[in-house]
Amino acid sequence: MTQHHTMKAVALKEYLPIDHANSLLDVELPKPSPQGRDLLVRVKAVSVNPVDVKIRAPKERREEQPRVLGWDAAGIVEAVGEDVTLFQPGDEVYYAGSIKRPGSNSEFQLVDERIVGRKPHNLDWAEAAALPLTAITAWEALHDRLRIPQDPALNTGRTILIIGAAGGVGSIATQLANLAGLTVIGTASRQESADWARAHGAHEIISHYEDFAAQIAALGMEAPAYILCLNSTDKHWDNMANALAPQGAICSIVETEAPVELTRLKDKSGTFVWEFMFTRAMFETPDMIAQHELLNTIADRIEEGRITTTLTERLAPFEAATLREAHRKLESGSMIGKLVVEGFGA
Repeated sequence: MTQHHTMKAVALKEYLPIDHANSLLDVELPKPSPQGRDLLVRVKAVSVNPVDVKIRAPKERREEQPRVLGWDAAGIVEAVGEDVTLFQPGDEVYYAGSIKRPGSNSEFQLVDERIVGRKPHNLDWAEAAALPLTAITAWEALHDRLRIPQDPALNTGRTILIIGAAGGVGSIATQLANLAGLTVIGTASRQESADWARAHGAHEIISHYEDFAAQIAALGMEAPAYILCLNSTDKHWDNMANALAPQGAICSIVETEAPVELTRLKDKSGTFVWEFMFTRAMFETPDMIAQHELLNTIADRIEEGRITTTLTERLAPFEAATLREAHRKLESGSMIGKLVVEGFGA
């Protein structure tokens, strides 16, 4: 009866280009068991994110044990650790997990209950799996890092510029910024991405290849109090510093390749802040449960019809060949919305 003690997974041992057959492999791994505050989740669908591609990218290193990627899942709680209080077996959940632990590209996964939310009732597995990482990132960027109040009455007349509005995070950030009562200016470079961003709540669209301040002024709009950068921080740095309103704030989720000139923000008393959605789980911060709470709030908003999933493509079955295809699509750089892999057959 060995099948109860092992599980299927997709993993890597070497860091290779995605066209290489060994870049992602089908493997059998021991099925883990939950301790402490961990849930054991039977994974039903997984979304692919830039973080997967970034970590898998070619580098000189080999893993002794297969390394499982994947930081976005929806599934069913199979078993719980002795200290779990938020969930019980049979609960349907969604979460992004922790970068320090094995990922969600496996039949079963351990995840701390404090970073797990209840799956929205009105979404299927794939629609739910498309959400956690981008929703946590967008929520933390807006409400925790930029400190934008959730109450629309407090944001009257304020504008946010979202660079890369049609991507995974941008698709949720535009919706959340709207709910908070902000005027949203999104950047997009193609008609298709501009239409998608507008459909998700961008009031205006400008090009990220031209001067932001000039384009915003041409629309007859005030300088943005907030800028959310979801695309090359280096490339847009001067453009953002120029466009930002005095006493405004910029948040980015994309690390810089080279140092940027922070002094550009001094005369404006401008703020620059990072958002990295794995921080709370990585450091087990005292407020780690905030991710459980925000995922539940997002689930409420989805059930109320105020936020929609950003799933655009489904791939199946759940195996290495399918995940290689998902990584390839992501690496092409023209993804709109989110890509989900489903169907373990279990």
